[in-house]
Amino acid sequence: MIKVTRLNNTTLWVNPHLIENAEETPDLVITLITGKKIVIKENIEEIKKKIIEYRKSLGFFNNEI
Repeated sequence: MIKVTRLNNTTLWVNPHLIENAEETPDLVITLITGKKIVIKENIEEIKKKIIEYRKSLGFFNNEI
């Protein structure tokens, strides 16, 4: 799971396998496959890095990235 920050500064852990899409509007809105939307402070680049690190921890990526 990846840690994200809502606009009210509370933290939330999100399973990145449930993310359907992300849109910057200018805040980042993550839509889960369930249809739930989460507005967070992080930008798309930060989320991409967190997802890559999470997947590396699960062995989805090798060291060639």
